[in-house]
Amino acid sequence: MSLHQFLLEPITCHAWNRDRTQIAISPNNHEVHIYQKSGNQWVKSHELKEHNGHITGIDWAPESNRIVTCGTDRNAYVWSLKGEVWKPTLVILRINRAARCVSWSPRENKFAVGSGSRLISICYFEQENDWWVCKHIKKPIRSTILSLDWHPNNVLLAAGSCDFKCRVFSAYIKEVEEKPGPTVWGSKMPFGEVLFESGPSGRAGEGAGEGAGGGWVHGVCFSHSGNRLAWTSHDSTVAIAEGGKTSTISSLSSETLPLLCVSFITENSLVAAGHDCYPVLFVYDGAKGSVTFGGKLDVPKQTSQRGISARERFQNLDRRATSSETTEQGLESLHKNSISQISMLEGGKSKCSKFCTTGMDGGMVIWDVKSLESAMKDLKIV
Repeated sequence: MSLHQFLLEPITCHAWNRDRTQIAISPNNHEVHIYQKSGNQWVKSHELKEHNGHITGIDWAPESNRIVTCGTDRNAYVWSLKGEVWKPTLVILRINRAARCVSWSPRENKFAVGSGSRLISICYFEQENDWWVCKHIKKPIRSTILSLDWHPNNVLLAAGSCDFKCRVFSAYIKEVEEKPGPTVWGSKMPFGEVLFESGPSGRAGEGAGEGAGGGWVHGVCFSHSGNRLAWTSHDSTVAIAEGGKTSTISSLSSETLPLLCVSFITENSLVAAGHDCYPVLFVYDGAKGSVTFGGKLDVPKQTSQRGISARERFQNLDRRATSSETTEQGLESLHKNSISQISMLEGGKSKCSKFCTTGMDGGMVIWDVKSLESAMKDLKIV
């Protein structure tokens, strides 16, 4: 594990280049800062300034080396590197509310933007007119789109929204791609078709679980195969759906504070993070159809407070509103505020060996999966 402190301001979003030597972050304003790795340090190399509202989403295409950004100014820009300068191209999203998230498709011939306009803009490049155009997915979305993730086939798109639903749509654009083949989520895929929809309590089907609670869907993620879909909700629930005719759903109501992001690290395990300031592991058993809590991945340092008596704990609570015998009020976790985003660094979703988190504390942490596993076993956490 290694902590890199870029800013004092929150990092609202980030994206890595192909070889992981550069990272683009937004310091909670209308700019994007690109940092270049130099030894063990990160040096700012570029500032992208075109938005006039807070930037809410960044994605960096690994093959074409293009960056796409979106923001509260209701615009998106595609940035291309010309020599030593990043040049922006405006994308007309045709929305009347803030853009919230953006994601390149796997083949990088289109990208999706979720917004507060209760729709998803699927943007692609029109060669004839030499500009970016978009088509809208509207129904049956009833609220702001908070998260997006593409299926490996470049056509299906998962979206989480504030109407308590996680859905899978077809984003097939006949102008830029061939007709897709069948998947476990469905075979007929006209643009905008809903292939999966969850209810607030993690159940499948239109209107399932209405009035049963639930929460905003903060994070969504397909597995490496695309046959499984995971999402996290504001009621601290983690759910996984198996693609198929019945779309079997397994969910777990965790004891953590709400989780804001989630990603598969193998086909059967995933990491999630949010307001608790540390990532956590969840394990999925496909045979049993169950999700279990695997443990906290930010293993706290061994402290002497384990040996203090109950009387001393109550005295500390009375004096300092903490049971710790130290005077330090900081959190033991590496992140000191909510984690807002997880991204894969090495291995991908099939067999991740390193992943990265950024958060509201302005810090970025790189996590080594193997070292985490051994530390958790030593402390008998898993």
